[in-house]
Amino acid sequence: FSFLYDRGRAMADVPVALMDPAPLAKAFREACEAELQAIKAGNVHVHAAGHDMIASQFIDAAAASAPHISDPNARVGEKILRCVEASLAVAGCNTNLGILLLCAPLATACHAGVPGDDLRARLSSVLLGLDQADADHAYQAIALANPGGLGTVNEGDVKNSGKALPLMAGMRLAQDRDRIARAYVTGFTDVFDFALPHLRDARRQEKSEENAIASLHMTLLSTFPDSHIARKYGMERAEEVRAAASVLRPRIFPMTSREARDRLLAFDASLKIDQLNPGTTADFIVASLFADILLRRGRQPVAA
Repeated sequence: FSFLYDRGRAMADVPVALMDPAPLAKAFREACEAELQAIKAGNVHVHAAGHDMIASQFIDAAAASAPHISDPNARVGEKILRCVEASLAVAGCNTNLGILLLCAPLATACHAGVPGDDLRARLSSVLLGLDQADADHAYQAIALANPGGLGTVNEGDVKNSGKALPLMAGMRLAQDRDRIARAYVTGFTDVFDFALPHLRDARRQEKSEENAIASLHMTLLSTFPDSHIARKYGMERAEEVRAAASVLRPRIFPMTSREARDRLLAFDASLKIDQLNPGTTADFIVASLFADILLRRGRQPVAA
């Protein structure tokens, strides 16, 4: 995929305008709502509920989070904590912790840095500038959301607030078992260098945005074992889901027939019957859509 990586970096390097809170909040909500319109195997979407949750809970959580994630006066960790608190208040359960962990730095990058810098450069500055307060707030948010399969570890356990590691140090410790942590360490490589190029290709091949997002979801699911499944059921089970998605994906995309759609819905149902929720994959869909919106709408004119 080297040619895709080059195109992905070229787009991410386009200078992006600093964004005011209102359009930034709107972009976040649009990304969250667009993700729910697509059939995402094993995840909640408007076409099928799952895991004792329905799409409206995610929509309500996005609306409650948007004012906090777009607050220019809040740091990354504070955004995450405020968003989790607001989301739990309206949804009654954890719907978006992973989304917030990924989108809070992206949002902060849109009202931080030097005008004219590209989004990735600003994001890198935001990640490098994370401090102990960011860590304390983020760990509080994670403990509050209590995501499935969180478990405990000997070092850097988020539930052990008395010995909280700096946020980037904690992410480095977790990067081999969690792709969201890996995103922090790598500067969101999975978003910029993998997901965004595949999203653009999917939009050229599919007849609708919904199908393009479903295609991207299956691309991610068939390429990377899902961290959420791995935490709950082990890496072997996550790899089984990845392999199944890898076999199915070329048979149904581009999605040009009702039969292809029905196959995807059947795979979706089978994962939900087995309580397999590729939540990390869905989180990266929202983050990728959010980054895509920021790049397309916040672009500044570039001199010839």
